[in-house]
Amino acid sequence: MPSRPAPFRFAAAASTALLDALLPPRCLCCGTAVDRQGGLCPACWTGLSFIAPPFCACCGLPFEYEAQDGNLCGACLAEPPAFARARAVLVYDDGSRPLVLGFKHGDRIHAAGAYGGWLARAGAELLTDADALVPVPLHWSRLFRRRYNQAALLAQALSKRSGVPTVPDLLVRRRATPTQGGLDRKGRHRNVKGAFRLRGGQSVDGKRVVLVDDVLTTGATLAECARVLTRAGAARVDVLTLARVVKG
Repeated sequence: MPSRPAPFRFAAAASTALLDALLPPRCLCCGTAVDRQGGLCPACWTGLSFIAPPFCACCGLPFEYEAQDGNLCGACLAEPPAFARARAVLVYDDGSRPLVLGFKHGDRIHAAGAYGGWLARAGAELLTDADALVPVPLHWSRLFRRRYNQAALLAQALSKRSGVPTVPDLLVRRRATPTQGGLDRKGRHRNVKGAFRLRGGQSVDGKRVVLVDDVLTTGATLAECARVLTRAGAARVDVLTLARVVKG
């Protein structure tokens, strides 16, 4: 990639310095002062579990043992998911939960830029030949209450880092489903069955799509979105999330 012109670099550095003066950098998790915008303090950083190989070639579940490239976990062998591959930045645990919930429910949307960089690194293999980033949509009533869709913000930030275009309105949540919290795996799948559709006039025929969301729990919501896209002709549907649940 060609280097940016010197005037552009100077302007970027000046704007960063001005932002730091007006809004001193704070840890994305605990709010402690840090040395740069979008950073984490040492304590919060060491508390995070970043996902790295070896992991399942399909769903991205981290393995606790050495494994060859292409190995699948037991769940994917028994029942392959509706999407081709899933990758996540972090294990969803006590360390990452404040980050995710603060972003999702606590209006900490300024963190989206940093998370976009994390997603770009974690999903590099998915993004290489991707045609579009598609955030999991909220029902209009929930969007009205929350005021923003955290998945759409992640997709926009990721698009800026990766160059892959985002299509925020490709999918529509056609009904307001009850929260997935407290439901088991089968209940989650029943809850979202038929809840999504492709927006009228849109086409994904032959496209390679990356679905973007904040957390992969059982994968029920993302799998339902993947089925809609696959039935509409998508050549491949992958999944990229900020965090994922890893059951011990």
